[in-house]
Amino acid sequence: MSVHKVSDVKRVTVHTLQAMKEAGEKIAMLTAYDFSMARILDAGGADVLLVGDSASNVMAGHETTLPITLDQMIYHASSVVRGVQRALVVVDLPFGTYQGDSKMALKSSIRIMKESGAHAVKLEGGQEVSESIRRILKAGIPVMGHLGLTPQSIYKFGTYTVRAREEAEANRLLSDADMLADLGCFGLVLEKIPAKLAKRVSEAVAIPTIGIGGGNDCDGQVLVTQDMLGITKDFHPRFLRRYADLFSVIREATASYVADVKSQDFPNEEEQY
Repeated sequence: MSVHKVSDVKRVTVHTLQAMKEAGEKIAMLTAYDFSMARILDAGGADVLLVGDSASNVMAGHETTLPITLDQMIYHASSVVRGVQRALVVVDLPFGTYQGDSKMALKSSIRIMKESGAHAVKLEGGQEVSESIRRILKAGIPVMGHLGLTPQSIYKFGTYTVRAREEAEANRLLSDADMLADLGCFGLVLEKIPAKLAKRVSEAVAIPTIGIGGGNDCDGQVLVTQDMLGITKDFHPRFLRRYADLFSVIREATASYVADVKSQDFPNEEEQY
């Protein structure tokens, strides 16, 4: 007899995620940036699809997440929404669209929701972005937080190393997590922090935590899809598990196609009119 899971729903909502945390069912989240991949990931059962500003790296080839624009994020989000029937679609607010200006943060979030059809937004930071979060939530837009390694602040940190190893930073992260939950965020990404600290946060806050390099005690996990599928080859963080080697599969398929075209094997008589 199959066991009924909270996630066995036609459409995942922020309330579904909360119920999953309370039932002890883990949340599976992946990134998506286009229609075709979103449709596959949705069919594969992903609970949440994050239209991450990691599109700046993965799709555009930039070194950091900073260059991607709001218009570009809306384009990617719109493409993902059209490919999804079940998953919750969360969109990153890109760098420069919410920091230090809560009115801009609200305007950016409204544009994402209206123009892409997405279900929620995500932004990085704690106390310093509290006013932006408060204003977005007042407009009825669900917000996911993000603490630990915050890639938009890479030039402040100077490195992508593990965050909050020291007690002072760990305590600040715990305080920020409590604040984000109290403000009304529906979830919280914890990136590259010690597993013991992620466990403390996950137990301390009532909202779901999603780990990326945060250990197994988070309420869910997220990976960049192109990393998980082995499409990217030059990224080897400790937290990444590759479930396929699509770089090699696609390269070999391409080489076979090229060879068939060169040898005039493709198209054959059955493949022409």
